[in-house]
Amino acid sequence: AALIYVDDVIIVGNNMSKIQATKTELNRRFTIKDLGILKYFLGIEVVRTKDGIVLSQRKYTLDILRDMGLEGCKPSAFPMEQGLKLDKSDAEERVDAGQYRRLIGRLLYLQATRPDIAYSVNLLSQFVADPRQPHLDAALRVVRYLKTTLGQGILLPKEGGTQLITYCDSDWIGCPFTRRSRTGYLLILGGAPVSWKSKKQSVVSRSSAEA
Repeated sequence: AALIYVDDVIIVGNNMSKIQATKTELNRRFTIKDLGILKYFLGIEVVRTKDGIVLSQRKYTLDILRDMGLEGCKPSAFPMEQGLKLDKSDAEERVDAGQYRRLIGRLLYLQATRPDIAYSVNLLSQFVADPRQPHLDAALRVVRYLKTTLGQGILLPKEGGTQLITYCDSDWIGCPFTRRSRTGYLLILGGAPVSWKSKKQSVVSRSSAEA
């Protein structure tokens, strides 16, 4: 199997002779540079352990902390305060929208290996058009949480099996100004997270008879 992103390619397989033949053919047609065993790809670090392969974005996370000037900040044990209800906050002070959008954009990409921040980032991303101080404060708390979990990522176990486990949950009218709920799910295959998402529902029921 091959994963291609622009001019970066990952070749995966359990037959080294076929992998080498594929690289030889690619080099014949396009002239490629063989970087050897995968260690880093699009900001994602790949580490092999006795238990399997670990995917993380430690350096990418450190870059976020550095760019936000929070390398020496007080860390947070949780990405978001429990029960926090954010709204449009029209009466609150506006913040630098460009800075807020850049931060949320980077946190969105960080979700590639961090399902633990999916809910928080999904909630914060709905304020990118007109961010206010409470929104930025909540986003910075996510960054402070990242400081305590720099190396956290995903383990792809060597012997995980094929058992599929699904977790799903939703709040009740979690959005105070649209009256919509937010749902999240996590799929684990063979002990490895393979899919996760947090999303606000697209419609809202006005009574139990409208389900």
